[in-house]
Amino acid sequence: MTGSRFAVRRVVSLVPSLTEAVAATAPGLLVGATDWCSHPADLAVVRIGGTKNPDVPAIAALAPDLVIANEEENRPQDLDALRAAGLRVLVTEVRTLDQAFAELERVLVEGCGAPRPGWLDAARSAWREVAAPPVTRLAVVPIWRRPWMVLGRDTFAGDLLARLGVAHAYAGHQERYPRVPVEELRASGADLVVLPDEPYRFTADDGPEAFPGLPAALVSGRHLTWYGPSLAEAPEVIGRALRAARP
Repeated sequence: MTGSRFAVRRVVSLVPSLTEAVAATAPGLLVGATDWCSHPADLAVVRIGGTKNPDVPAIAALAPDLVIANEEENRPQDLDALRAAGLRVLVTEVRTLDQAFAELERVLVEGCGAPRPGWLDAARSAWREVAAPPVTRLAVVPIWRRPWMVLGRDTFAGDLLARLGVAHAYAGHQERYPRVPVEELRASGADLVVLPDEPYRFTADDGPEAFPGLPAALVSGRHLTWYGPSLAEAPEVIGRALRAARP
């Protein structure tokens, strides 16, 4: 039995994570997605701009039954414009792993009217099997450079890292993604730098050199920051990257 009170046959997604989640669960529903929605690789839907600058008239022209969004990824003024165009908008909030699981079920089952997907149970199981380790490492986790920005308080990626035994140095910062000069990052007392490949594409040649003397873990941004089917692989993928960075 499906959970939606509405007949949902056409969905536009403004969030790459949720695009992949819907595509893996009920692919026939998707009619539009952002330019940043890169998974699945063969996704064939109308592209409606970016997460921060969606083309509202183009979305309205697709006549979706539901637009799915996120309070962090999408701007309130764009969501208001979609509602003013008469569209139903479901806005998610994801700042912890448990919240991600709850919101995925809300989007897929209650929002889209799809059956609960097996991959969601597999993801829950994968994280349930992670032994709760003591926090043994302190990391700085940049998400951008020029200017440098890092994980701050109350973030989904920070929660995932904590479950794998890694605290991050700015978890108590008043901002969620503070701008911090690199000199301050180097002096933070961290014994590890975690460098995801999105939103900024850190690589072995672009990022580690800014933190001389610190082991660098190059991690998949999709596994660290996306909430969707990748969650089933995330404990192993992220864990492997962290283990490879041991001094």
